[in-house]
Amino acid sequence: MNGSVQHAPVLWKNRWCQLVIGMLCMALVANLQYAWTLFVGPMHTKHHWDPASIQVAFSIFLITETWLVPVEGWLVDRFGPRLVVASGAVFAGAAWIMDSFATTLPELYIASVIAGVGAGCVYGTCVGNALKLFPDRRGLAAGLTAAGFGAGAAVTVIPIATMITRSGYEQAFLVFGGFQGVAIFLLAMLLTKPVVRAGVVPARKFAVTKVDYTPGQMARTPVFWLIYVSFVAVAAGGVMATAQIGPIAKDLGLARIPMTLFGMTLPLLTMTLSIDNICNGFTRPLCGFVSDKIGRENTMFIVFIGEGLALLGLMQYGTNPYAFMTFAALIFLCWGEIFSIFPAICADTFGSKFAAANAGLLYTAKGTAALLVPLASILAEMGGWNAVFLVAAAITITAGIGAKFVLAPMRARWIEAQNAGSAFVTTHQSSSTLSH
Repeated sequence: MNGSVQHAPVLWKNRWCQLVIGMLCMALVANLQYAWTLFVGPMHTKHHWDPASIQVAFSIFLITETWLVPVEGWLVDRFGPRLVVASGAVFAGAAWIMDSFATTLPELYIASVIAGVGAGCVYGTCVGNALKLFPDRRGLAAGLTAAGFGAGAAVTVIPIATMITRSGYEQAFLVFGGFQGVAIFLLAMLLTKPVVRAGVVPARKFAVTKVDYTPGQMARTPVFWLIYVSFVAVAAGGVMATAQIGPIAKDLGLARIPMTLFGMTLPLLTMTLSIDNICNGFTRPLCGFVSDKIGRENTMFIVFIGEGLALLGLMQYGTNPYAFMTFAALIFLCWGEIFSIFPAICADTFGSKFAAANAGLLYTAKGTAALLVPLASILAEMGGWNAVFLVAAAITITAGIGAKFVLAPMRARWIEAQNAGSAFVTTHQSSSTLSH
């Protein structure tokens, strides 16, 4: 006996528990993006705002959410996750409460900025934590975390849609905004700064760096920008679908058709959104796990081409209610995985030490893709939704081919060269130390 007291480890500080807490935070903040389409029609009906002007608020949200994540990631790397997620909770809750009282478009846009800051704080922190805690299972960990964001809204789409119908969209903004903000804040108090236990090392089956790069160093490499362009290309199709699935269903005359599935009858749009969000969440851990096994670029090749084909299928057969639901689900199934694969490939390529800030810088690609949402509305007015589908499909399929035949060999050569250089420097330093 030496007088010291051995304390049992606190359960919620376990890395798997921390991962689950992050998933819950992501699920609660997801409505800011994935339930947005439910509010567009009611806001247009009440205020007679142009739908394209309303969707500007969605683009502002995505741009703010994504382009500030590098700053939020830097704060996480420096101060830990608790403060950043708690701040995000306040912003996220306040934004929807502001939306409930907004009577002008500028007020809507200001609330979108605040919502973007809140969502970015939560998203960037939780994904960064997952990458740091699980260097041995990056794809799966990032996928599970991102699944919360993708599938979380599936649980609340029906209650939100019901409240909008019964009590008005303002009440839905107010109630769900307040609830989500408080719940995320409480969960934030359980988050701890990631500490990886001894013996946990990155998988070396595929190209993985041995060097940790700062965001500034990463941004000066050509391989980063190729990854970034691929992210923008594939995100564009999914972001368009996320924002426009409601207007598309309405224009095709399908939105209010009653559909029965598993004994439940709902309007087609509500049913489609619920299924889409489930697919969007399910694919993230699945494809993350698969990418841990067969490689990031091989997985990208398969699913990116799959998304392009699904977009073409929706274009060709979308007037049929069942085909509309099926191809919409396939689009989300092949799109949602980018939020597990790209953070994982970023950490594989540029290291774990600055993973939150680095993944945050890469995540701005989603904001860049969001700039195409209003352009999709303009393109639809000029050439119909078919033009939107054709352009999005062509870009996505090209990205899939590029991942396999351009990105994969380029990234492997670059990592091999950098690792060799790092080993040389380490050996040289060790020799110098011994000689002295």
